Amino acid sequence: MVLESLLAYAHFTAILGLVVFLTSEAALCRSEWMNAAVVRRLVRVDLLYLVAAMAVLLTGVARTVWGYKGIGWYWSQPLLHLKLTLFVVIGVLSIRPTLMFARWRKTLAATGALPPEAEVRSARRWVMIEAHLLILVPLAATMLARGVWTR
Repeated sequence: MVLESLLAYAHFTAILGLVVFLTSEAALCRSEWMNAAVVRRLVRVDLLYLVAAMAVLLTGVARTVWGYKGIGWYWSQPLLHLKLTLFVVIGVLSIRPTLMFARWRKTLAATGALPPEAEVRSARRWVMIEAHLLILVPLAATMLARGVWTR
């Protein structure tokens, strides 16, 4: 039971980190707040978001491998596959803002120019889509934990 608790704790902590960094990106992606420091901060926050996402994935896999229910039970559950699919979709959607942030930093370093307002709005829109899809992951998780649609 101690291992199960520690695995759950590690997974929840990673999830909270992911939410913090995604929320930070959404908060920073506002044209009225955009300045050189924000551009550089967005790149760092996005990197931390990637690290948190990898931690979520690794701790989730650890829970399925070493957790109480075992790998056979978890990987036969449709809701786990739904969670993973959502996670992958969010990851793919995050590529565009990541590339935008990197381009902004490169342009800032080369010319001192800040990103255009339309690009900032576009990046925020992508981040907000990620955030709204992320809300569905804990719904699937709570249903899975309570045996809804399990095999």
